[in-house]
Amino acid sequence: MNKLIRIDSNVTVQQALDFVETPDCGGVVVFSGNVRNNTKGRKVNKLFFECYEPMALLEMEKIADNAVEKFALKKIAMLHIVGEKQPGEVVVVIAVAAPHRAAAFDACEYAIDTLKDTVPIWKKEYFEDGEVWVAAHP
Repeated sequence: MNKLIRIDSNVTVQQALDFVETPDCGGVVVFSGNVRNNTKGRKVNKLFFECYEPMALLEMEKIADNAVEKFALKKIAMLHIVGEKQPGEVVVVIAVAAPHRAAAFDACEYAIDTLKDTVPIWKKEYFEDGEVWVAAHP
């Protein structure tokens, strides 16, 4: 098994890193997306994420399969949360392992960019003076 795909209420960088580390790869790249404490000058109190899980998992599987093929990855982990998160907490983690660093960097960027463009995960930002659904994902 060369991929770990998960949607859960709690994900960590360490979970992804533990999965992808392998002695045959010199390039391991990890992206961690965390909740910011502000958006456009407004203080963010929390974020709430929801998704259509069956479709989200299928889309994440496609991204992982494409990344493995396109960048000759040995392993990839794609983890995303659902539920409520506070500023500073982890929301999404992408980790990849490839024989060489260039492919690992390119694959990690491809995976997070494609996830944000295609996976049906939505977020709601909560501010001191209201809340708004953000069209960050489809």
